[in-house]
This record gives sequence, C-alpha cells and structure tokens, in this order.
Amino acid sequence: MTWTDIPKRLGFFSRVLDQADPATRYRLVAEQIVHAEKLGFDTAWIAQHHFNGDEGGLPAPLVFLADVAARTSRIRLGTGVITLPMENPVRVAEDTAVLDLLSDGRLEVGFGTGGTPQSFLPFGLQSGDRATVYASHLATVRDAWAGRALAGDNHLYPSGRDLGDRVWQATFSVAGGERAGKDGDGLMLSRTQPRPEEAPNAELWELQNPIIDTYLAALPKGRARRILGSRSLFVADDRKEALRFAEIGLRLSLERFIANGHKVNASTTEELIKAFDVHVGTPDEVIASLKADVSLARVTDLVFQVHSVDPPHPYILRSLELIATEVAPALGWSGSKPSSQPRLRATTA
Repeated sequence: MTWTDIPKRLGFFSRVLDQADPATRYRLVAEQIVHAEKLGFDTAWIAQHHFNGDEGGLPAPLVFLADVAARTSRIRLGTGVITLPMENPVRVAEDTAVLDLLSDGRLEVGFGTGGTPQSFLPFGLQSGDRATVYASHLATVRDAWAGRALAGDNHLYPSGRDLGDRVWQATFSVAGGERAGKDGDGLMLSRTQPRPEEAPNAELWELQNPIIDTYLAALPKGRARRILGSRSLFVADDRKEALRFAEIGLRLSLERFIANGHKVNASTTEELIKAFDVHVGTPDEVIASLKADVSLARVTDLVFQVHSVDPPHPYILRSLELIATEVAPALGWSGSKPSSQPRLRATTA
C-alpha cells in the first residue's frame, strides 16, 4: 500500500500544555487552531484530562470547543478523547448535540476509557471498573443520540442528528480495535504506546498494524474505514533548533515518567526521541521519519501534535506552517492551499 492509496485528512491535536497559566493556555491553543484552519488543516482535536495540569490542561473540552467554533468556520472540531467513564452520559449526549448545532455540524466525537487510576476516585469510580462503565455509558449516549427513549420515556433535545456516525474510539489494544470495528466507529491510534515486555524495542507500527488489521476485519460490510493516526511531530527550519527544544521537552517528560514509577531506557536526546516516538527535525527529515512508519500509509486521518517536545507558541505556529506546506503534501494530503503565507522564521521575541 502506498501513501496515496487512501485519501487523507490533516489534523492538529493539542493536549493544552503550553507553559503558561490556564487562561493563557486556552488562548494560545485557540490561536493555534485558528492558524491551522487558515493553513488548510481539516481537523483540530483536543484532549481531556482531569486534575493534573502537567499531564493535560483541559477538563472541559466541549466548553472549549464551543468557544473555538465561534472563531472558526470550516475546520472540524474533535475530542481526543472524552474520558467517558467519568462523565454523565446523558449530559454528554446533550452537550455534544448542542455543540454540533452551534458549530454547524463540525463536531467529531472521540471517546476513551480514561486516564490515570487516581483520577477516577473523585468521580466515585475505581480504575478497574472503567471498561464496564465505558460500555454502559457509550450505549446510553448512542441511545440518546438515536432518539430512543431514556428512563421515564424522555427523549434527547435537541436531536443528536447523525452524531452516531461520527464516533471515534481510542485504543492501545487489538481487542479495542475489534470493538471499534464491530461498532462501525472510527479507530484512534495514539502517538505512542507501551511496549510489551516480550518486545521492549518494537516499533510503533509493529504494535498498531495488528490493531488496524483487526479493526478492518471487524468493520461491517459497506462501512467506510476511519482510522486516525496521531503522531508527535515538531518541524523547524533547521535540525539544531528542533533538537534544542526536543532536549528540553523530552527531559521533562522523562522526569515525569520516572516520578510515576515508569522505566525509560534512554539517556541521550536521540534515544529519548526514539523512546517517546517523536518525529523531529527539518521538513525533509520528518518526512523520511514518518514514511518509515508504515502504519500511517493505512490511515485516513493524519493528526500531528507537538507533545512531548512542547516548544513555545511561535514555534508551534511555524511547525504548523511547515506541516501544511511541505510535510503533509509529501504524505498524501491534498488539502486546500494555505490562505496565508508562512513566516520566514519562528521567534520568541
């Protein structure tokens, strides 16, 4: 399979981790999404994280996307993901239905089972129950969107229209890929994922290709594939500049991993880049790096984020420009031309 066999949409993803106070974080990410729309990006995705600002800075993605919807007109807006076990499923159905109307049908809804074990506790849940609660909540959301009666013969208002056809399920596992396929949903593949003990040096594509295979085999006949491949990508005008920010961001990520009891067999910058599945460098360098990831040739949605490099805001904007004008076209994306010319150089001044 070649990169051009499957038409691709181009997406920008943010975990809302700009090094600033929360209000500034939200303002900067909104600016990044507006910039991405001007550059022709097809989608923008926002993660949800509760409590830990170092892990992710946004507990209320639908509130944030409502604000972004008013600032944009074309780019599709997605949740990547709503941690569904921690939510009231009826409220999720209601809030997504309202946001979809406000955004003129631009909402994409990604769901996942949840984050760190301790984040479940304030919601009265145990991490071990996440799969069961997730399945129950997802069924309720689907029923509400489809107009089926809820308890007390209540029906969702406003209608969920066709939101049931815009669900994405995130997973690290083959079983999760099968579930997404059987449900006819989109499959969301992570920028990185844990390696099994028997294959600590496995390439990311070696873990994700079997998930894709199982998803496609389970997909109902006639249902179009929707496969999102998220990747960590930071593009700069020269490699030295890119590596400087990679060194800073990945060292911080390493410290957090070690503090949480994880083991990372990496010490040099190049080793950290490989360990965290990051693609970093000039446009030509990241094109070559991404093309080596053969699972990406099979996706319908190429979605890039700057985490865990986390460069300053001006460099994120410049990276988006280089992605839209040089990187993505080399990977099979044939989106609209940017509506603004890229700047010559990023600067923090």
